[in-house]
Amino acid sequence: MTAKIISGKEIAQQIREELRQEIAELKAKHKLVPGLVTVLVGADPASQVYVGQKEKTSTELGIYSERIDLPEKTAQNELMALIDRLNKDPKIHGILVQLPLPKHLDETAVLYAINPKKDVDGFHPVNVGKLMIGEPDYLPCTPHGIQQLLVRSGVQIEGAEVVVVGRSNIVGKPIANILLQKRPGANATVTVCHTGTRDISFHTRRADILIVAAGRPNAVTADMVKEGVVVIDVGVNEVGKTPDGKRILAGDVDFEGVKEKASAITPVPGGVGPMTITMLMYNTVRAAKLAAGLA
Repeated sequence: MTAKIISGKEIAQQIREELRQEIAELKAKHKLVPGLVTVLVGADPASQVYVGQKEKTSTELGIYSERIDLPEKTAQNELMALIDRLNKDPKIHGILVQLPLPKHLDETAVLYAINPKKDVDGFHPVNVGKLMIGEPDYLPCTPHGIQQLLVRSGVQIEGAEVVVVGRSNIVGKPIANILLQKRPGANATVTVCHTGTRDISFHTRRADILIVAAGRPNAVTADMVKEGVVVIDVGVNEVGKTPDGKRILAGDVDFEGVKEKASAITPVPGGVGPMTITMLMYNTVRAAKLAAGLA
């Protein structure tokens, strides 16, 4: 068996086309333009790339995009005052503060200061709590992207044994909560493995759907999965560089080995990655609709 490749690029493009049409309709029928602001503190190269990609995607889809770059030494009270102003700005529906922040800033206080209705990352405790009870305004972007990869690839989630490797607040915990909800595209039996799990292989071999966000390359190998498993690899690890200096990336799954046993698998790059920014755009459009009473 050689696995079907689940292309995040293709599925992300499908969703972006749907969003482009929806945004055009909101503008034509309701004079509503979804608005997203990204706040970047300092000049971290990776963060600059991510913010640039978000800005570019917003513009392509017809979302009003604003980017605010602040110096590395920005004080806590200055950043909090900015967030307060953005919370009150009616043309801004989504606020994204790019992480990580410089070490002198209180990251938790900053994220908690964002109006939950404008928290399009889905990290505010109010939004985390609403996800837990099955009444979310927004789903966190990467976990929502994972769910969409599964649903749009025709993977049977209801009743499936799902094993998640990793318990981060960004991926592991939220995807587990999303997939155990009693609703379409979910209703699975979910096990979460982590560094305290005694025998991870015992659990991963039971998985019908295996989601790996362990943070290290080759954390899951072919002997750890059963025939026919669907594998979603969330990991992005730099494992070397080409002679011309380009990064060589690998996931958390031994792709070459596992693809011979899996029925479907995501590649790295080109799997989960393209979905994250796409679902951020989805949340921004939803925030605009919520603000206008259209959702």
